Amino acid sequence: MSTLPTYAQIAALPSYSERPVPVFFEDINGHMNVRYYLGMASEGLDEALTEVGIPTNWVDKGFAIFSAEHHLTYISELLTGDRVSSRVLLLGRSERAMHVLVYLLDDTREQISCVIEEICLHMDMSTRTTSPWPDDVAAQIDARVAEHRGVEFEPTVSGSMALR
Repeated sequence: MSTLPTYAQIAALPSYSERPVPVFFEDINGHMNVRYYLGMASEGLDEALTEVGIPTNWVDKGFAIFSAEHHLTYISELLTGDRVSSRVLLLGRSERAMHVLVYLLDDTREQISCVIEEICLHMDMSTRTTSPWPDDVAAQIDARVAEHRGVEFEPTVSGSMALR
């Protein structure tokens, strides 16, 4: 993994899914259980995708986003009560897929807690197969990708996944 950006660089991005870590997320080690990192990141991504034309109820219109790959890198632990937020970077898209990064921030200690890299697929729910992005959504994703290319840091990618 390349050098991480700073907390301030990531915190400059729009914030999604802000909340304190609830007590029931804690595991026997006294910190947030691994399963909740992905869940919180997914919720933040869902919120961010509404801004590019993908509503949370998209399945009602016959479409969905399915996750194809994830790569999680844990940087620092989250404890019960810590304030957490998600920050999303759209890295690129192909005809049927999107490459994204979600940073989980520990806003209590002002540090990056976890980096989640993901490949998402656009699905036609009538066939439950991948399908091309609708033109309007593709244009909005492309605009956001172009905007995110302007961030002042090099996005942290695993090198283990790419668009095809």
